[in-house]
Order: sequence, then structure tokens, then C-alpha cells
Amino acid sequence: MTTSQARIIELPKILDERGNLSFIEGGNHVPFNIRRTYWIYDVPGGMFRHGHAFRKQEEFLIALSGSFDVVIDDGTGEKRYHMSRSYYGLYLPAMTWRSIDNFATNSMVLVLSSTDYDPDDYIRDFELFKQMKL
Repeated sequence: MTTSQARIIELPKILDERGNLSFIEGGNHVPFNIRRTYWIYDVPGGMFRHGHAFRKQEEFLIALSGSFDVVIDDGTGEKRYHMSRSYYGLYLPAMTWRSIDNFATNSMVLVLSSTDYDPDDYIRDFELFKQMKL
């Protein structure tokens, strides 16, 4: 895996004077079937969410409200994505180290996951992650 496999995916947008609408279909707009969703919210402005990776889980992150940065690393270098629009998301394949920082006040991150929750899928040590990438 290289950081180039992570990518921004634009979602469908239906524009309407009453308000816009976007949607996501698993296996269509994201390259996996959606097994779980969760959201991160009430993070104080400017705060940081510590990094981790998943052995099997793929993710798709969307800024439903506000903005934040996602920093990914493949063990040899990092790349930063600024997320601020609800009509695009960031696809992260398995074995991608990610952290989230630079939260604006009242931001909300929606995360779509390819797997059910499994605490054994988490890699929380960056040095171990780099060894596993060899």
C-alpha cells in the first residue's frame, strides 16, 4: 500500500433551492460494502485524534459538518487531506495509518466501515505498523 491508494471520492449531489442532498451506496460510491457506521463529534476546536491503522478494515471519512484534516502514512511518508465538504469523502484502504487533527469547532466526522467492530483489528503502535508494512 502507498498513500496513493487513498483517495478523495466525490459523491452524488442533488442541488435544490430547498437544500442540497448527497447519498452513498456501498459497493457503488465506496469500494466496499458498508458493515458499520460511526461518527466523531464534540471534539474541541484544534484538537487531535491519535492515530491507528486497521489490519482488515477499509474506511470512508466524510466531513458532515465543519472541517478537519486527515493525515495518512504508509510507513515511508505522510499525506494530509483537508476535509470540509459533505459531498466528498476520503477512502482509506486497510493498513493505512491515519490520524485526524485541526478540527474546527462543531465538526462532525462520519466514518463508513467495511467490517463490524473488532478491537483485534486495530494497530495502535506506529512502529509495529511500520514493521508489518515491510
